[in-house]
Amino acid sequence: MPLFHVHGIVASLFTTLGTGGTVIIPDRFDALKFWEISTKYKMSWFTAVPSMHNALVNRSKRRSGDVEKKPALRFIRSCSSSLAPTLMNDLENLFQVPVLEAYGMTEAAHQMASNPLPPGIRKSGTVGKSTGVEIAIMNDQGVMLDVGEIGEIVIKGSNVVSGYESNPQANLDSYTIGWFRTGDQGFIDDLGYITLTGRIKELINRSGEKIAPREIDEVLMSHPSVEEAVAFAVPSDVHGEDVNAAVFLSEDISTAELRDFCRTRLAPFKIPRIIHVVSEIPKTASGKLQRRMVAEHFNQN
Repeated sequence: MPLFHVHGIVASLFTTLGTGGTVIIPDRFDALKFWEISTKYKMSWFTAVPSMHNALVNRSKRRSGDVEKKPALRFIRSCSSSLAPTLMNDLENLFQVPVLEAYGMTEAAHQMASNPLPPGIRKSGTVGKSTGVEIAIMNDQGVMLDVGEIGEIVIKGSNVVSGYESNPQANLDSYTIGWFRTGDQGFIDDLGYITLTGRIKELINRSGEKIAPREIDEVLMSHPSVEEAVAFAVPSDVHGEDVNAAVFLSEDISTAELRDFCRTRLAPFKIPRIIHVVSEIPKTASGKLQRRMVAEHFNQN
């Protein structure tokens, strides 16, 4: 992870140095060089975003010889973006170690929740339990919600920022009765595990039905021919907004076949009306898929 990102500087660098470990910092992420570097320095774990994990899995499929010299890891950590359950399974099968999905943000000095190492229970599709921060679910009126109810994830703790400098409007929007509003939507189960369902500002409002694009992403990503996918909203005269998606394929498949695949796994109103096949899905410098940029591109064209 790049060190300008809180994931890189806190989870990778400070945490490792603070516990007496050694940090390996390549010039940049390279799925080809990863195997050589990881075995040369005998890496015991690494942390990355899902797009990087996906690149490693796909690299191993194209060059099976790399798998023979994979590092003897203890675990793999994933954070900063949603990890599709299918990708998590592929990672665990490839490296034969547990994958720990975590949840963090800059305003909380990175980590807020994580799945535990064995023998603790890891729940695929969740970001685990709180790691010291108070976490709750709140509705848009500022009322706390019960177990299993979907709302905005809010946090409180000594590591959570007390405000934004010289930005009173952001402070007004971001804090409610002492809780910081993350902008993430999700719920907490009866065991305390947190499931993220999407970013509130990215929800697709189709005829009053609020659709989390992450759910559609994960269905598309579960198809073996799809390497990356992002769903997004497009304007609709009939529904207000409708669902579209962009996919980067690892193998040829028609968009009609992909829609049929979605039809067996999604409610009818969640099926993308149009699926665009693209040569690349834009990413941030830290490896996050840029849903907003994809939406802007197709809404302008």
